[in-house]
Parts: sequence; structure tokens; C-alpha cells
Amino acid sequence: MKKVLVLFLFMLGAPVWAQTPIPSMPRAELSIGLFRVLAEVAATPEQRGAGLMWRSGMAAHEGMLFVFPRADRHCMWMKNTLIPLSVAFLDEKGRIINIRNMRPQSENNHCADAPARFALEMNRGWFAEKGIAPGAQVSGLNVLEANRAR
Repeated sequence: MKKVLVLFLFMLGAPVWAQTPIPSMPRAELSIGLFRVLAEVAATPEQRGAGLMWRSGMAAHEGMLFVFPRADRHCMWMKNTLIPLSVAFLDEKGRIINIRNMRPQSENNHCADAPARFALEMNRGWFAEKGIAPGAQVSGLNVLEANRAR
């Protein structure tokens, strides 16, 4: 009985995010040079809006790929995101335009330097640790486009 009461009180006082499930996202295997990335794919407005919010961690080889409907000077922020991240903005062909480091729970904008079609978020410092810089090619995006065309 005590456990039920505690659970009930928690549910009443829990923030909205704790009661809202994170939308399920498909995964894609990407590669950057010799490095493999297993990325959740945020392609819908709902998925892009949720992003990596409220998560406490992410495996070293995992990330999140944001797919935008068209290339533009997209910006990212870290509202309600608990883990430090780096974001690489990619052009239509999957070439990295620029990389930004982002601080958890910040509403500062981190924007693409040129029109970007994709943004790849990884644990903060991942790109630098691997020697990945602007101009590097991300492979595996063509599979996403092929699935989208169906």
C-alpha cells in the first residue's frame, strides 16, 4: 500500500516530461572515415523537437541524426538536454560544414555556417577525439534518402 501511495504522489508531482514518452526513432548506421556511428534518426517535427532531451547518457559510438526537409541555416539548442554534446552540420551530400560544442541545458543557438540538410549530435568532443573536422564525409545518408523516396 505504501509503495502505491508513493508512486501515486510521484505521478501527481512529476513534471510533464516524465509522463510523456520519448517518441520511438528508427536507427541508421553511418560512417565517418574508419568510424562507425549508430544514430537514431529524428526526421519528423516531433522527433526533432524531442531530440536527446531528458536522457542521462549515450554510448560512445551512438548519436542522433536530425534530418531536415530542406537545406537551410538550421540551429540547435540544448534546452532540457542533460548530456554535453557536439553537433556537426552536414550539407546535402553529407559533408561536414561545421562542428559546434554545446553545453547541457542551454538555450544558446548553435547554427550551421551554410545551408545544412542534416545535423549529427554526438557526445561532446567525439569529433575532435577522432580527428574529424569540417570537410569530412559522412556515409550512409543515401540509405535514408532511398527509404524516404518509397
